[in-house]
Amino acid sequence: MNLFRSEEHVRKWARFDPATEGGIVSLADLVKLFSGGLFRRRMDTDYASRYPEYLGEMIGVVGKFAETHPFWKPPTA
Repeated sequence: MNLFRSEEHVRKWARFDPATEGGIVSLADLVKLFSGGLFRRRMDTDYASRYPEYLGEMIGVVGKFAETHPFWKPPTA
C-alpha cells in the first residue's frame, strides 16, 4: 500500500499504472476499512470466536468500495 498526498500525486508517480486507477481510495475510506473489528479487536479474548463477524464487516466495507470503484469488485469465476 502506498499513501500519497493527493490523487494528482498518485498519477504523477513514476510507477503509476493507469489500469489500476480504479483502486485509488481516499484516506477516509482506508480508515473505515482498518478501523473495523478485524483490526481493532485483535487483542480481545473473544477475537477468534468473533472473527467471522469481523471479517464480514470488512467484506462489507470493501463491498461499499466496489459500488463506486469497480477495481474492488471480486473476480468472477
